[in-house]
Amino acid sequence: MPELTIPLRSHDEAILVLGPFDRFAKLMRQELDIEIFARSGALRIKGPDESIAEAGRRIEHLLGKSRKGRDLELQDIEAILLDQKKGKRNESSHESGNGSSRFDRHSNFATPDRPWTGFKIRPVEPRNENQRRYLELIEKNSLVFSLGSAGTGKTYLAVHAAVRKLRRGEVRRLIITRPVVEAGEHLGFLPGDLRDKLNPYMRPIYDSLSDLIHSDDLMRLEEAGVIEVAPLAYMRGRTLSNAFVILDEAQNTTIGQMKMFLTRMGEGSHMVVTGDQSQNDLPHHVRSGLLDAVHRLRGFEGIGIVEFSPDDVVRHPLVAQIIRAYQAPARKESDRKDSAHKDPDRRDADRKDTERRDSDRRDGERDEADRA
Repeated sequence: MPELTIPLRSHDEAILVLGPFDRFAKLMRQELDIEIFARSGALRIKGPDESIAEAGRRIEHLLGKSRKGRDLELQDIEAILLDQKKGKRNESSHESGNGSSRFDRHSNFATPDRPWTGFKIRPVEPRNENQRRYLELIEKNSLVFSLGSAGTGKTYLAVHAAVRKLRRGEVRRLIITRPVVEAGEHLGFLPGDLRDKLNPYMRPIYDSLSDLIHSDDLMRLEEAGVIEVAPLAYMRGRTLSNAFVILDEAQNTTIGQMKMFLTRMGEGSHMVVTGDQSQNDLPHHVRSGLLDAVHRLRGFEGIGIVEFSPDDVVRHPLVAQIIRAYQAPARKESDRKDSAHKDPDRRDADRKDTERRDSDRRDGERDEADRA
């Protein structure tokens, strides 16, 4: 089957041509009997020779206007791609809502005056006081840190709040990221392309998204670039404007990585940083960027901090008991070290005990050697 390739200068140009949820692409498929899709930084069109030539002419016309900086309204884009005369609109254009809505190449068609209504969200209610406070902090602050035990809803509620803001048009994109750190295991070289290699690390995020949004809607939002799931390393050098950005598993960030991430915040953006310090997978000599950032930024205006406890766990009742069982020995050891550090007499006594034990051990070794 004949194929035409049209290079694109940016992902925004793909959104411009294909339309929200591939709306314009579907209309051209119906009219011209073609297949059109974006791949590897280009548009690819398949079909009869005459049809792909006509589609190419229309798309080049639209891209030419866009690259000259022309302001394009929705009906203008549709008129060009469907080869209608200016001002004329078919019945499908009435279904898109207010035809006079201005199209911003960086807006992905979402604004507070024109929220997304093309997908549904599973309703979620907070199940305890800390969860309710967490959602309130997200609504009121540009940056929120969420710390605490596993199973308290830190990531799930952040994703839910982000999807709600996206649907209301308060943000234009949802970006979810996490550091790629193995949990004490070495997985080696994983098969497949980049997406396949990253999938095991990003699976928990997709689980939350799939639980909140229908799979078909989620796929369309990803294909349109509205929802992006990417490793933390991909955030470097970017300015994330008009976006809701979630950093998950932040206990596995270094101080430098955390600084890099927080300084990506652009105009009109919201950020939520979640993490559980008890599940830190960094090398022992590397300090976590999560606690460092909370210590530095606590009390700043526009920054909220919520700390969950085992009492806030909403998974199986045993999970809370398991967390407490693992926390108790660690807390006792931490308390002993803190006490020794603060009390000079206690510190000296511990040092003398250690020296005495070492001396006794050496004497015992010498006696053994003499008897031998």
